[in-house]
Amino acid sequence: MEKSGLPDDVRSIPTKNEGIFQGFATNASLLMGAKWSFLVAASAIAIWALTGPIFKFSDTWQLVINTTSSIVTFLMVFLIQNIQNRDARAIHLKLDEIIHALNQAHNEMIKIEKLPDKELDVLAQKFEAIHNSEPDSDEHQSGNTHPR
Repeated sequence: MEKSGLPDDVRSIPTKNEGIFQGFATNASLLMGAKWSFLVAASAIAIWALTGPIFKFSDTWQLVINTTSSIVTFLMVFLIQNIQNRDARAIHLKLDEIIHALNQAHNEMIKIEKLPDKELDVLAQKFEAIHNSEPDSDEHQSGNTHPR
């Protein structure tokens, strides 16, 4: 363990390129998620629409908005996916830590997100059966609610 409190095998030091992209992705998502970004985009579309009569609604005028929106959408898909992947990974690590810290929890639940879908379906059915067999949902405190 190092000062950060994380085990050495959990900590990951990003390479220079990963750090650059991660920083860019984080900053871009914060910027693009701001209300001002929406206002800028809406203003750009309004300006484009208002210039229609000036350009006689030509094919080139239409191509400008189509190309711009396609490029922005294409890039945003990758940006959003990167942010979602990091968020999901962080949430899984936090849940793994909670599972590990609870005495009554089964450590087998750690990293279940890596199981195949069929195994996850079986596990979900076991938890559904436990839920259906309990007369009152307040009885989860008994500690015997984990599937074996």
